[in-house]
Amino acid sequence: MNYSPTRRSYLKLSAAVAASVLALSGCAAAGTPAADETGPVTLRFTWWGGDARQKATQQVIDAFHAENPNITVVGEYSDWNGYWDKLATQVAANDAPDIIQMDEKYVREYGDRGALLDIKKLSGLDTSGIERDTLKSGEVDGKLVGLVTGVATFCIAANPSVLAKAGVAMPDDTTWSWEDYRKLGEQISGSGTGATGVGVQYGDQDLYIWARQNGDRLYDDAGKVVIKPETLVSFWKHTLELSTFGAGPKPSAIIENASASLNQTALAKNEMGLAGVFSTQLTAFSGAAGQELKLLRLPGESSAEERGAYYKPSMFWSVSSRSKHQKAAEKFLNYLTNSQTAGDIMLTERGIPANTKIREAIGPRLNATDKAAIDFTDAIADEVRPAPPITPAGGSTILDILSRYTSDILFERTTPEKAAQPFIDELSSSLRK
Repeated sequence: MNYSPTRRSYLKLSAAVAASVLALSGCAAAGTPAADETGPVTLRFTWWGGDARQKATQQVIDAFHAENPNITVVGEYSDWNGYWDKLATQVAANDAPDIIQMDEKYVREYGDRGALLDIKKLSGLDTSGIERDTLKSGEVDGKLVGLVTGVATFCIAANPSVLAKAGVAMPDDTTWSWEDYRKLGEQISGSGTGATGVGVQYGDQDLYIWARQNGDRLYDDAGKVVIKPETLVSFWKHTLELSTFGAGPKPSAIIENASASLNQTALAKNEMGLAGVFSTQLTAFSGAAGQELKLLRLPGESSAEERGAYYKPSMFWSVSSRSKHQKAAEKFLNYLTNSQTAGDIMLTERGIPANTKIREAIGPRLNATDKAAIDFTDAIADEVRPAPPITPAGGSTILDILSRYTSDILFERTTPEKAAQPFIDELSSSLRK
């Protein structure tokens, strides 16, 4: 999972996937499990992630190959920026990898157009270790097109050394508000230590959490955009205040930080006190910072109309519907999901394991930050609310649309009031009906 959504354009995604489906529709065998060739098989496997994920995933591949010498898995990896453009191009060209690491925002985009296999058809795939509701998070219209790898929750990471140098105490996350968050940021930024107080983020998860805390929603269950203009106005005003009051970075630094790799973010470089992360990124951020960061509940939860925190599927495994080696893909999925060896290597890199048996078994191998991530996730179990509806087809464009409008507001090219309804209209029109 990336630490913050990319701000690059994804407007071509729907067209690219649509083109791939036209190709699929001309092939009667598409989506039907194909017999593997006799002899050695090569699977292509694509994923996004940083250095730690790349190294761990390659170790899993090597361990799998040692146990299955007739199956060679070739990794194709990149960071989040550019991953989806490349995948859309591959799918449109009927050149999709066999195994695809998939994000929630794209499950329906690809799944309901026939680009992904209904993995219920893989009769030998063992999903017994995954709780039913968790497993269903990868379903599109009754077809299981994404096998959840793990769960995570969006929260705040605090850098203890930055706070200590600034003379700021660790906040009480059971009661703090967004105003408290801003004031803490102002204190850190104004401490003379050179650090910035808080991160200014504007991903779809930030907007969804803000909306829910204010009694609103981004999408309804039918996939319609239902967020109210006044909710958007308050979200953007808060974003502006973080920057203009000095709690967060200047607009140019906000945009730069949003597209930086995890290791190059201000939080990871010990240049920021507090920022939003997913709970399972604690180990990666702590490793980059050279110290253990601390996870905190979201501000505003104690006084919200409805708590915003929820358990998000961290990512999914999907299989291309055009894969010629679906039995080999099934064997690899089983290894990724159920193998103790794979679990011991990956630990919480792709979320707290969805397979509860593996989750329990890896406990003794977890380092302090992995344990802290699980402990935090467990600690808020009674506070989280249901996850939002799955992103509708075309909804992945929200990353580009929200980025563009927020940038215009930060640089004072428009105002929150003027941007709200056009944002709603543009996002609504981008959804595939």
